[in-house]
Amino acid sequence: MSTGPAKNLHAVGSPPVPRKLNLGCGRFPKDGFVNVDWAKAPGVDVIHDLTELPYPFEDGAFDHIEADHVLEHLPQVFAVMSEIHRLLSPGGRLVLRVPHFSRGFSHPEHKRGFDATFPYYFDPAFPGGYTGTHFVCESVRLRWFAQPYLKKTVLPRPLYDVGRVAGAVIDRAANLSPLVCSRLWCYYVGGFEEIEFVMQRP
Repeated sequence: MSTGPAKNLHAVGSPPVPRKLNLGCGRFPKDGFVNVDWAKAPGVDVIHDLTELPYPFEDGAFDHIEADHVLEHLPQVFAVMSEIHRLLSPGGRLVLRVPHFSRGFSHPEHKRGFDATFPYYFDPAFPGGYTGTHFVCESVRLRWFAQPYLKKTVLPRPLYDVGRVAGAVIDRAANLSPLVCSRLWCYYVGGFEEIEFVMQRP
């Protein structure tokens, strides 16, 4: 089930719809975003199954899109990336947070993990498999202790604090070169829970 375009979410006279989209918000909606999820829950603005394309928004409707730990659940990653490209305005920014392949299959519903090379497929100069959807990659960042908002709900406070500190140290070393870490030593620290890509639509 899905609602209509984002412009119809608010009645006349209400504040304008934010030009920020949060795909697959689950139980963690973000303030100032249009929050989309497949099930009705507090903070969900639009109910839509993200496996169903197109999404119920107009071309160029958003200046900023985020998707936290969503893409790994979807069967058609490149089609979804093309759809996100459609929804972004020129110059708009995409922030993707997904599981690194070193921990990508720790969840029973994950279909894949991701590597530091993922942005290559959106670079027209890449001869090994450009998808036809152009994004410029601004940054790639590995995180050993990811989703702290979720960790707080399942870990005792001492373990949570230790994880945050250990993660900060490991992340600092890994992000000197995410590509080298991915190829040479990511498994030595038990794998990375997350890799973040910040990309821009040209």
